[in-house]
Amino acid sequence: MACGGVAMFVALSFVPAMIRDHNDVSLMGVGASLFSFGALVMATGVYLKARILEGTAGSVEAAPPARRSRGGCDLCKGDAPIIHCKVHQLHLCPACMAEHYDFRSCAYVPSTRTKSGKGAARAHSA
Repeated sequence: MACGGVAMFVALSFVPAMIRDHNDVSLMGVGASLFSFGALVMATGVYLKARILEGTAGSVEAAPPARRSRGGCDLCKGDAPIIHCKVHQLHLCPACMAEHYDFRSCAYVPSTRTKSGKGAARAHSA
């Protein structure tokens, strides 16, 4: 990346020469080519660094839910629902949402189901 930056800086140093000497048109082509090459070298450095970091990054596993809620997903009866399909009247968890998603026919709103218990009833009445 440093080599690309140096090449771009050298290319920009051609600008005063282009302004001063109007007879030599080739300076503009050389400067533009050098600047483009420097940008390409710098982008290649960024790409290679990203590829190296991608291989070294560890996968982060999501923590399992502490407790299953009673009013779970209507399809898998497992996780807590996050979304409600108004067309099919289904409360869906993230996994089932990925399979059910259809933007053309379904309308989605956040799910109103919460963990069962007195705390949830108080939250809805407030």
